[in-house]
Amino acid sequence: MSIRWEIKKFEELSTIELYRIMQLRIAIFSVEQNCPYQDADGKDLKCFHLMGFDTDYELIAYSRIVPAGISFEEVSIGRVVSSQKVRGTGAGKELMKESIGFIEKQFGKVPVRIGAQCYLIKFYSGFGFEVSGDEYLEDNISHIEMIYSVRS
Repeated sequence: MSIRWEIKKFEELSTIELYRIMQLRIAIFSVEQNCPYQDADGKDLKCFHLMGFDTDYELIAYSRIVPAGISFEEVSIGRVVSSQKVRGTGAGKELMKESIGFIEKQFGKVPVRIGAQCYLIKFYSGFGFEVSGDEYLEDNISHIEMIYSVRS
């Protein structure tokens, strides 16, 4: 599968890109996971938005790169999502590689902290993230903090 990656600050997003981002996030996090929550949390305005588009310019993968001091003391990756149509194709792994690569280019080789849904611990561990806290409930879904520490 060929994915075209774009990353933009919030103010650089077109209204169509913003609509597609919100549409994908709501489809997965609210509808598919049956979890009503306040997605527009104010953080988007300060973040970078990594978008993966297929050949038809449909948004199929997305993550939000959160600078240090907003969600955590460290830089963070959040709202990691891939559309149902690309699950199992490696798109999610490519999304994480692109996210980590961007962080290294933008911020240097810094630690990255995430609040992961617990069922994805193995997925994130595959990129070098390690559990760094106790399980907690966020929007009624089990989460756990994980940290990616730069290794030489």
